[in-house]
Order: sequence, then structure tokens, then C-alpha cells
Amino acid sequence: MHRSRLSTLLVDARTQDAAASAAFWSGALGTGEVDSPPGEPQFLSLHGAVHGLVMAVQAVDDEPRYHVDLETDDVPAEVERLLALGAAEVGRWLGCVTLRAPGGHLLCVIPVHSDPEEFAARSRVWP
Repeated sequence: MHRSRLSTLLVDARTQDAAASAAFWSGALGTGEVDSPPGEPQFLSLHGAVHGLVMAVQAVDDEPRYHVDLETDDVPAEVERLLALGAAEVGRWLGCVTLRAPGGHLLCVIPVHSDPEEFAARSRVWP
């Protein structure tokens, strides 16, 4: 048995456009504060943009898109669950697994990064 939840909405922007994208989304959503987590300059966090979710702009060397992260207390189990639903593995990075859902959308399965109480309150239990 494991738990997971939708935790993060990411706006993927070309590296050269990431700062302008973060400024736009910050202004559009009225977040004001934009910063990067320690050691992760490719992410520009938009604090308070979506209640209960992390929202950030991610600098990528690829086409602009949106993707979501699912956080879980058991990455291998969650990946297997999503593969059984029809996702395909795209890659792995630092303990995270990138999948492509049917329909072509990207999602990442990541270890729990939110407050443990918030994760417990908002996550679903899977057999």
C-alpha cells in the first residue's frame, strides 16, 4: 500500500524565456514572490499561486508545455500503478521518474516533498 497526490503544476519554458515566463505568471496570478529552491535554479517558484499545490516555471531545453508532478511515499509502486494505467516511461532524474500519459502529456513521479501533514491529509491510498 502506498499514497500519492497531485502536488505540482509546472510551466515548462525554454531556458532563455524562463525568467520572463515566471514574471508573466507571477503578475497574472498575483503571486508577487518568485524564487528558486536551494540548489535548483531551473525552477522559479510562484508562491501562493494555487492553493494546496506548488506552481513553478521550469527552465527546459525543449518545447514549452505544462506538466504535473505526483508526489508519493513509494516512487516504484506509483510508477508501476501509472504504467498499468497506460503511461510510458520517458526518463529518470534524481529519484524522479518522467512518464508520458495516454494523450501525450508529461508527468513526473517524485518523492514526497510537501509537509508530511499536508501529504497525509491530501494524498490517496492505493492498494
